[in-house]
Amino acid sequence: MEISKDKIKAYALKNALHYKGKANPGAVVSALFNEGLEKDKVKEVMPEIQKVIKEISKLNLEEQEKEFEKLKDLTSEREVREGLPELPNAENGVVMRFAPSPSGAMHIGHAITGSISYDYVKKYGGKFIVRVEDTNPGNIYAPAIDLLKKDAEWLFENKAEFIIQSDRMDLYYGYAVALIEKEKSYVCTCEAEEFRKFAKEKKECPCRNKDLKENLKDWERMLGTKKPLFKEGEAVLRFKSDMNHKNPAMRDFPLARISLEEHPRQGKKYRVWPLMNLSVSVDDIEMGMTHIIRAKEHRDNAERQKMIYEVFGKTYPWAFYLGRIHLKGLRLSASQMTKDIKEGKYSGWDDPELPTVQSLKNKGYKPEAFWKMAEHIGLSEVDKTLDKKEFFLLLDNFNKNLNK
Repeated sequence: MEISKDKIKAYALKNALHYKGKANPGAVVSALFNEGLEKDKVKEVMPEIQKVIKEISKLNLEEQEKEFEKLKDLTSEREVREGLPELPNAENGVVMRFAPSPSGAMHIGHAITGSISYDYVKKYGGKFIVRVEDTNPGNIYAPAIDLLKKDAEWLFENKAEFIIQSDRMDLYYGYAVALIEKEKSYVCTCEAEEFRKFAKEKKECPCRNKDLKENLKDWERMLGTKKPLFKEGEAVLRFKSDMNHKNPAMRDFPLARISLEEHPRQGKKYRVWPLMNLSVSVDDIEMGMTHIIRAKEHRDNAERQKMIYEVFGKTYPWAFYLGRIHLKGLRLSASQMTKDIKEGKYSGWDDPELPTVQSLKNKGYKPEAFWKMAEHIGLSEVDKTLDKKEFFLLLDNFNKNLNK
């Protein structure tokens, strides 16, 4: 459906007047979805939206009101929800999740992303899960789990179920065996470079045709329960997909590998660790996930996870892929903050110079301000850049208005 410039302008003005003269592209897109805009047309229409917003931002509020009066008939007669659009199939409640990595405490990027899903759980009812994905032993900041739990309890009102993936290893092993028994995965002993060559040439590696008995024996060799043991780097568990898939990244992707590094929480208890696509699929299935909001760089991972869902006869949840939010003037990297704190550049995670949840909490921000900010930013697949000053001006306004 063709969306006219006047209709775009009408909704941009409506949104601007709602937020003291500043229109938000994501909110305008959400409104246009209600007017028939199709998701695959967003990239085409976004430059026009940006152009219109730039034009109306030059007008003062009185001028914007006059312009809107001329165009208001182009907006829907019914109330178009500002911020977050409705979710499909959510009438009976939702199960949603937020999955921070254990690289440090939460910063404002985490707070906004997590709050979008939490907003929906509050709206529809259901369950909200904060899930720490700590199945990469070599990439974990040991204090992160306690830090994330503390932040989640404050930000999500003690209503989030807090899950740590490394406590669920037996569950992942069970699914790994089930995939082998369904002949949808196999233990591959090809060297990484050799397998990449097979994948590029759309050829099956020799390991792919091993029988069930041999695969189960090799899985035990990976686990360390049958000798001779595989060493680190000698074997991986792969999903048996389609070596002719148009996307090389989908061709027999890995599910689990051997890592002998000590895990900060589990020590040396395990030597085989699930990769993200296995652990995430298992958890989403077991937890009954209904709707997933995640960064758009996870599109390929979602496609891999759908394949695992299909093996077990499950329907993949409704998913939305968020564009990246770049806050100009702020460096949002928990790993970098961890490094800087260790080097003494900051006094700790609550240092007033850091954009962390702990720091902002100490400055008097309330959780609801982040929920409102998440609603304002909305759902959009388009990358956004917000100036640090503009971001905090909006956040301050939301925070001040909570007591009015």
